[in-house]
Amino acid sequence: MDLKGKVALITGGTKGIGLGIAEALIRQGMHVTITSRHGDEARSVAERLTAQGPGRALGVEADVRDFEAQQRSVQRTRDAFGRLDVVVANAGIGRFGSIEELTVEDWKQVIDINLTGAFYTVKASVDALIESKGYLITIASLAGANFFAGGSAYNASKFGLVGFTQAVMLDLRHKGVRVTTIMPGSVATYFNDHTPGPDDAWKIQPEDIGQMVVDILHLPPRTLPSKIEVRPSQPPRR
Repeated sequence: MDLKGKVALITGGTKGIGLGIAEALIRQGMHVTITSRHGDEARSVAERLTAQGPGRALGVEADVRDFEAQQRSVQRTRDAFGRLDVVVANAGIGRFGSIEELTVEDWKQVIDINLTGAFYTVKASVDALIESKGYLITIASLAGANFFAGGSAYNASKFGLVGFTQAVMLDLRHKGVRVTTIMPGSVATYFNDHTPGPDDAWKIQPEDIGQMVVDILHLPPRTLPSKIEVRPSQPPRR
């Protein structure tokens, strides 16, 4: 895919992996819509991205748990840039704890954002992606293939997201839409109220995932990496 002038929509694009992807695509000359539940933050980050260029950015307030908000995000993107070529369903949250400690609200929040939110994003954008013969990427996790104690809600959401994405890949492959799920391990982000610092240097960095997305989009159309597991190359020894 020739990326210059193409258009992407990234959910949860104001920080962490989403921002790393947005920055990488902007540098390629793509125009990018980033969404967040916090409209002021989305608009502020979009202004910064546009200043970096050469692509332009639009910040939109949208909660992935609201299907109509996802529809509006897609429409605003098409109104602003005339098309939609790439969708990155990135927004996610983590709530961890033993099943004895996990609350009903914890469970609902994780499933609604990580899994149902991805469904809403894809459902709202699928017609536009079929029209442009575009690319859909979901950001899952190694927790979508490896369960762990205290991860019942998170594991369920990411196992579900991986399965959902692979089924969508089969649904859309003969309509010219390529679909990939990226499954990172430890990434230096603000996930789960963590503040990245020097001790996170060994982790995958958001810009690494951004570069990966650029590389995926540059692959020949005949080639589809449908599921990618990504790990830090040298994690601390336990």
